[in-house]
Amino acid sequence: MNPDLAALLELQAKHKVVLDLEDAVRALEPELEVLEEELRRAEDESSARRTRVEDADTRREELEGKIETYRVMQERRRQKLEWVRGAKEASMLMAELDLARSVLAREEGEWLRSADKVQELQESAAESEKAAAKILEEQAPKREELAGRRAELGKALEIAIRERDEAAKGVTAELQDQFQRILKGRARLVLYPLSNGACGHCYTAVPLHRQQKIRDGDSIEACEACGVMIYREEG
Repeated sequence: MNPDLAALLELQAKHKVVLDLEDAVRALEPELEVLEEELRRAEDESSARRTRVEDADTRREELEGKIETYRVMQERRRQKLEWVRGAKEASMLMAELDLARSVLAREEGEWLRSADKVQELQESAAESEKAAAKILEEQAPKREELAGRRAELGKALEIAIRERDEAAKGVTAELQDQFQRILKGRARLVLYPLSNGACGHCYTAVPLHRQQKIRDGDSIEACEACGVMIYREEG
């Protein structure tokens, strides 16, 4: 076999190992994404409920402020009533006191409802937080398994890359450049065997005189259609 071809095939074999390991690493991503999506939904729901708690609590505080303001104003009216001497003015103040009392009662009722709402939302938020925590706990074994597989594949990939780099040292600089250029195209590999007089990648017919060169092993021919290297497969 042509020494250059032998070196290229060795490089390609090592490169294919790298590709397969990279594919294996990527294959883990959908499994992890399923876990992440499930957890994300639970955490989003928990966050939304916590936001509703904060909004309700803000509303309750606003009502507390309004009620306190009404009480202060009511107390001022009472004090003023003690000093009023005219019947007409006293009657007006009494009417204001009665109206303010009903308004205050309404606001206090609203505050009680808002306080109950805050408590209800707090309980709901606590439940959603527990649900998210439970999901994470249940996912732990699967996450650990995926992390272990990823770490194992990562180590194997590091070794494969080193072996590929070592194999590349046996290939001339010119062929290495050509090898890298082809990899940037659509073909997954660089070298494909001659198959029934056609390129083993795109199945475009190879001219007869080039077929003969490939079969004789005199040269490594590039496919005129897709650009990959075509070689004669041994055996």
